Amino acid sequence: MRYADGPTATAETPIAAPPARVWELVTDIGLPARLSPELTSATWLDGASAPALGARFEGHNSHPRAGTWRTHSHVVELVEHRAFAWAVTDPDGCFGDAAPDPARPLASWRFELSPAADGTTVLRQTVRLGPAPSGLSRVIESAPDREEAIIAARLDELSRNMTITLQGIKALAEESAG
Repeated sequence: MRYADGPTATAETPIAAPPARVWELVTDIGLPARLSPELTSATWLDGASAPALGARFEGHNSHPRAGTWRTHSHVVELVEHRAFAWAVTDPDGCFGDAAPDPARPLASWRFELSPAADGTTVLRQTVRLGPAPSGLSRVIESAPDREEAIIAARLDELSRNMTITLQGIKALAEESAG
């Protein structure tokens, strides 16, 4: 597995709540900052106040080994009650890409909601790394012979973080649905 291949991680959970309630939660960009071990805040940019194709938001992240950094995310998919996806760029050129391009993100994130016949929802979160350079790229550059192990460790960490986020969304959705 190589960074250039766009490695991915996915987590999912069933939620005893209708898709409309789960949708309200996953499209609240501030909510993951309350749940995620890495994302510390998110705010809409350019006067946006809700998801729309092309809308942007700024995220602030913190990691014990990588420090803190800022990102700009661009909404690239929005299908009500079904899918919300964004491409993450590096507005400050911290990782080497001085011209942020959502068509060439440092990561792409997606929530997918699958309604079930019984009124519940399966929520899936996926991240795809690259192709633009990221903090992970720097780690790989420092130990290129360990690229596969470095990527595997990061994907495991992201999977754990997504599971924590999904469990928080599940708890909130089921609390209000019950």
